[in-house]
Amino acid sequence: MVKDKDLRPIVVVGPTASGKSALSLELAHHFDGEIVNCDSMQLYRGMDIGTAKLTIAERQGIPHHQLDVWDITETASVARYQEDAVADVEDIAARGKRPIIVGGSMMYVQSLVDAWAFPPTDVDVRARYEAQLHEVGVAAMHAKLAKIDPQAASIIEDNDPRRTVRALEVIELTGKPFQASQPPKDAPPRWNAHLVGLETNSDWLNPRIELRTKMMFEQGLVEEVEALLEKGLVRDSTAGRAIGYAQVLQAMDGELGWDEALERTNIGTRRYVRRQRSWFHRDKRISWIDAAQPTLPQVLSLLGL
Repeated sequence: MVKDKDLRPIVVVGPTASGKSALSLELAHHFDGEIVNCDSMQLYRGMDIGTAKLTIAERQGIPHHQLDVWDITETASVARYQEDAVADVEDIAARGKRPIIVGGSMMYVQSLVDAWAFPPTDVDVRARYEAQLHEVGVAAMHAKLAKIDPQAASIIEDNDPRRTVRALEVIELTGKPFQASQPPKDAPPRWNAHLVGLETNSDWLNPRIELRTKMMFEQGLVEEVEALLEKGLVRDSTAGRAIGYAQVLQAMDGELGWDEALERTNIGTRRYVRRQRSWFHRDKRISWIDAAQPTLPQVLSLLGL
């Protein structure tokens, strides 16, 4: 447990491309802290350009945790991440450093800042929904989810078969909406952490998304995907469905032109941003600051530090 109030973690959240990494580095330097990643795709080794993962040089000598810990062939697991990241946070604080948690993967953030006991599983129920998935496809299964739990469907990508099936499984096993299995967002966060969010609007953020996507393709996203294919990347996997990677794989298979792949990446990112905004704004524990002009003194004042 993190007991020293001066070492309470600071959690930086917000939409993709809002400047979370830059702010987390400033905070880490100011507080002599270490950073814990909370972006699910940055957990994968080799997924660097398409996830905007900071290079070693860009990390400015600040230790980063929960980067490059999964093989590209592994299925993402929030429960596994929770266990490992909680251990990292508590180890950082035990060494007298302040943990700085940063990322925009919604369920990963909540698994870390809340005592989330994951709901049960049932092999037979899961198998039944997976069989339906194979028969009718992910779009139909996501539509089924939207009918019985619109809120869950609003936060799960409509091309994400694994989470769609998991949500349907949980709903059947618990008899409650999927989010009812998650901890309430009005309880004190784990470790009494400070939560700060970067507030954005579309006029400011969309050009940043488009520039970032353009730079990813120019800096070698396609070559990165080619290298990952040699290490076992497949389309029907957690990593293969990631925004940017999925579109490159479609273009490689001739389903999209390259200009269309770039534009589909922009569209997918903007859709994901809407989900991020909806999720994080429901959490009233988060203190918000304008992403267009955040300053360290503003953040410290906002958090009372």
